[in-house]
Amino acid sequence: MTFEYATDARAVHDMAGDAGYSLASNWFTQFLAQLAVANSITKSQLCVFLYVAGGQVPGTGIAQYTQQEITDGLNKIAATKKDGKKITRSTVNRAIKALCGFNWVEQVGNGKIRLNVTLWFQGNSTAQHEVLAEIAQEHEHEPTAFPYAIGPKVGVQGELDLDFDRNRGREERAG
Repeated sequence: MTFEYATDARAVHDMAGDAGYSLASNWFTQFLAQLAVANSITKSQLCVFLYVAGGQVPGTGIAQYTQQEITDGLNKIAATKKDGKKITRSTVNRAIKALCGFNWVEQVGNGKIRLNVTLWFQGNSTAQHEVLAEIAQEHEHEPTAFPYAIGPKVGVQGELDLDFDRNRGREERAG
């Protein structure tokens, strides 16, 4: 009996920062960009999603953040600038509700947000399949429930929710 084999030339990923890496659907990454250009998602929704996606506990699809922690995390650089534009907690709240409506995330407890692991996942394929099986069971294998039916619909214009003026006094303009 003869066996032939070749070594698998795999290497460790070389990534910026010390937060590890996630695998993102190439389709979804392009879809995000297309939605942003078409104003079909708000800047706030995009920023909240990306921040949460980058904070997953490896192998779980869960990010353990309160809305205040997301707000503070997103404002970290803006807080160092003299006129830095900040996001408010109420805007983060609205963004999370919209992201839940898109089936990109779901809230699974106080301070726990589960990402749609078909879109973005930190972990290997075995762990992803285990999380998908858990989600399917929790949603009674309903094919239209989370994580399926990914939105928002293409071409739908969204409100530009930048929330720049909420931290400052409002000025009335006549004219």
